[in-house]
Amino acid sequence: MTKERRPIWTKSFINVSLTHFMVFVAFYTLLTTLPIYVINHLGGTEAEGGLLVTFMLLAAIIMRPFSGKILEKVGKKKGLIWSIVLFTVTMFFYIWIDDFIPLLILRFFHGLSFGVLTTATGTIAADIVPDERRGEGLGYFAMSMNIAVVIGPFIGLTLLQVVSFQMLFTLLSIIMIGGVICSLLVHVPQSSEKEIAIRGKKFSIHDLFELRAFPIAAISGLVGIAYSSVLSYISVYAGSIGLSAVASYFFVVFAVVMIASRPYLGQLFDLKGAKYVILPCLLIFAIGLVTLSFTDSTWMLLLSAGIIGLGCGSLLPSFQTMAIQSAPRHRSGHATATFFTFYDSGIAIGSYVLGLIIAFYSFQTLYIICATLLLVVFGLFILQQSFVKKTKIAEQTE
Repeated sequence: MTKERRPIWTKSFINVSLTHFMVFVAFYTLLTTLPIYVINHLGGTEAEGGLLVTFMLLAAIIMRPFSGKILEKVGKKKGLIWSIVLFTVTMFFYIWIDDFIPLLILRFFHGLSFGVLTTATGTIAADIVPDERRGEGLGYFAMSMNIAVVIGPFIGLTLLQVVSFQMLFTLLSIIMIGGVICSLLVHVPQSSEKEIAIRGKKFSIHDLFELRAFPIAAISGLVGIAYSSVLSYISVYAGSIGLSAVASYFFVVFAVVMIASRPYLGQLFDLKGAKYVILPCLLIFAIGLVTLSFTDSTWMLLLSAGIIGLGCGSLLPSFQTMAIQSAPRHRSGHATATFFTFYDSGIAIGSYVLGLIIAFYSFQTLYIICATLLLVVFGLFILQQSFVKKTKIAEQTE
């Protein structure tokens, strides 16, 4: 008799995914439009516009290690609600701020709530999804962020053609109220809330990080560096080769291919194992970056978008799943926080360091270097899997 497959698309899973989606729509809309706001309305420079992005990411990275502990102390449901309420209240302040320094401070505080909030949504999604379908379920969950990458900038840049920045900020605040409502409808399994490790009051690194998630989180950080070359510089690169008009379609093709491939790759992860998804995806991602480096036409840009979407789209949820699986269930919040600390750091570091490579060399060199980095990650992942296998064999023989 075959075991009945438990459903993924429950009421709670849909609502936590919608919450995650709305948060990232707001995040990516601001990511795209705030530099324009600073330059055109506050009289700032391009560097100051970029600093707004860095400040929010920096705050989120600082907050990540504490997020797991916060969720453990107050509970995952309360942590979700309090963080999204704070995120939403902060959103309203954009409407009235019209000076750069207060805006910079606001971005930092927004990043603090963002760090806890996105850790909470990721942790709760992992707890809601059936264990035997976790790879598939977290793959669907990650799609909410990937789709927001397309919709957020589209909403922002389109609306600014007809409305003011204040009206845009008001709309984003209303969207986040919808996110608050969705978060209230999320039910967190009681077993997940109660499985709290009993420890003394002595503070240790375990209160901030899940050490068992370190290896796979560090590997994901390197992938984050490679991904930042696309996330941060694709529009600039497209402009440098005369394809600015097509740049907006890059992430559309990326998202379509990612969505089409995600169900199959998520199921493959659960049925066959992580290496059967991650190793091919790393190679495909690398091929996509090499194709991007040689791009000189519209069809090549969109082809590279499809290849990168196929390769990169399933890496984030696969690595996140592995990080969570490396730890006990009651440490899922710490494992998620550890994973995103490394992944966000990779994107932040990559956005800066890769900019230096562009300044001294070229975009072509940048994408070849990032493709080479993915081949290094390919080797590191094989070593990590080999070490895990040997460790399990040693434990079984004891």
